[in-house]
Amino acid sequence: MKKREISTAMLFIILFGIVSLFSDMTHEGAASIRGAYLSVLGASAGTIGFISGLGELVGYSMRYVFGKITDRTKKYWPMVIFGYILDILAVPALALVGEKGWLAASLLLVVQRMGKAIKKPAKDTIMSFAASQEGVGKSFGIQEMLDQIGAFLGPVMLYLVMLFKTEGSSFDIYRTCFAFLAIPGFITILLLFYTKMKFPNPEHFEPESKKEEAFHMKKSFIYYIAGISFFAFGFIDYSIIIMHITRNYTAVAGSLQETSAIINSGSIPLLYAGAMLVDAIAALVFGHIYDKNGVKALVISTIISAPFSLFIFGFNSLPALYFGLVLWGIGMGAQESILKAAVTSMVPKKNRATGYGIFECSFGFFWFLGSWLLGVMYSISLAAMIIISIAAQLLAIPLYLKVARVK
Repeated sequence: MKKREISTAMLFIILFGIVSLFSDMTHEGAASIRGAYLSVLGASAGTIGFISGLGELVGYSMRYVFGKITDRTKKYWPMVIFGYILDILAVPALALVGEKGWLAASLLLVVQRMGKAIKKPAKDTIMSFAASQEGVGKSFGIQEMLDQIGAFLGPVMLYLVMLFKTEGSSFDIYRTCFAFLAIPGFITILLLFYTKMKFPNPEHFEPESKKEEAFHMKKSFIYYIAGISFFAFGFIDYSIIIMHITRNYTAVAGSLQETSAIINSGSIPLLYAGAMLVDAIAALVFGHIYDKNGVKALVISTIISAPFSLFIFGFNSLPALYFGLVLWGIGMGAQESILKAAVTSMVPKKNRATGYGIFECSFGFFWFLGSWLLGVMYSISLAAMIIISIAAQLLAIPLYLKVARVK
């Protein structure tokens, strides 16, 4: 029986996915303890929500600018490489902040998001070129799966660091964790240069359109942007979730050796790792559903994931917390795979980086507003925060259905 050879496009998708795997080990490892670290450094719930949202606002809003630059210059690889270097270096630099240095840590987190802003439109665009040969839902699903394997391994690595680093304050232990994240960061940069060397012109995967198409906002794209904006507003940032867990399930403010009856605070990264594992599986499943059913896949994933805040914040129960994190992971899987895959079918090749820029700018702006408001609401009324979160996500559904009906 003749073995089926892997296509060049799929080889690129997998190799670029492995780059993302080590990249996600770095910054998602950081994300698993970011909220707890900021809390130890002295930041309040509202401040953590604001910082998380501001980072997303900078990271997403600037993507429109860098998307336009990428479309104009066609310098895909330089944008990707510079963005990755900035993104990766900012994470281990968090090990260098002072014991009350939440402001310095916040600035580094914003720099990290700026790195993502520079790389993402170019990265998603060259991914879409290869995906055009293999199916966009499947291709972005594969990349997201590899992303989230890294997002799983990063927190697990930090858990092992915490397991062996038992001496010192919470601050000392977290700082050691950030220093260790330089290892996958270095591997990311090496693999990135190897991928560029092997595939110097990924734009050749997708043929040029025969007719000149000026970019304009189709009705379907407008409805889509409105839908993902509601979703982003209601999707609570993990920094707020992990802060809630550290305040209610552990004694992290004292020492990582202290435990409650429910969760050992040293195992906090494993909760994020579990959510990322769910994310990886959901990305593959919903990527497949998207290739068959289009944006209706988003309707399904949103209905499933929207109630996550009720289970995480509404009950003081370990099973409810775990179930809520599973639902949150499903929402993340859909967000990172099919949300991006949908843009490919709505925007022509020559303007795709701009399309991704508009998509991610809108997403980031409403993520910022939602993170800030929901972070403030956390301190005022958990019930109101939960209602706003669920309602905003569900409001996206009729807009997704509109996308399916219009051209």
